[in-house]
Amino acid sequence: MLAAMQLSTLRVALASALALIAILLWDLSGLDLALALASGGPQGFPLREEWLLTTVMHDGARYLAWLVVVALCLAVIWPVGPMRQLPTGRRLQLAATALLASGFITLLKSGSHTSCPWDLHQFGGVATHVSHWAGWTANDGGAGRCFPAGHAAAGFAFVGGYFALRGTLPRLARAWLAAALLAGLALGIAQQLRGAHFMSHTLWTGWLCWMAAWLTDPLFASAAASSLEEVAP
Repeated sequence: MLAAMQLSTLRVALASALALIAILLWDLSGLDLALALASGGPQGFPLREEWLLTTVMHDGARYLAWLVVVALCLAVIWPVGPMRQLPTGRRLQLAATALLASGFITLLKSGSHTSCPWDLHQFGGVATHVSHWAGWTANDGGAGRCFPAGHAAAGFAFVGGYFALRGTLPRLARAWLAAALLAGLALGIAQQLRGAHFMSHTLWTGWLCWMAAWLTDPLFASAAASSLEEVAP
């Protein structure tokens, strides 16, 4: 059992490191601006107010994410379906990690001076394009508060479900992870088409949500073990 847990931890660490390297390489590539220029120009972003991207992919997805969070909170006390197979601590983890990751991204955004693409002078705005990592120390001349990607977190925040489910329901855990990653990426792309974010904003949001879930997993593992001991004969 211990060897299996160590192997699992090693795999997660390796995947996290490879993802970090890939995102850093993306940052260095300069493709952020190139992709934004494919969606917009000096007159702005034509799809900024597109109904599908605003009403469905932005507002609708945000409301749906909160409904899922509420359902997960209720499932801590009144589990249904597969949730009945999870210890209380793991059900709590499903809800808490989503809130934790979302709050973490919101906190980072609140202190960042990095502006959105639609605020840059290349797209009719007033801001200067600088590295998003300079956003906590320098003002780019725009509205700021655009890094990381808050809306993509409506999908990526649920990656913590993988850690909550993998011990008891490994197949569901993998499906849950895939769904969270795909949702976060889709929401990030929708915002990029509107000019609200660069691709790097979305990629960093996914990685930060993943790290928040992984690093807090031991806390919930202890809570889950305690809940199992309480019900043991």
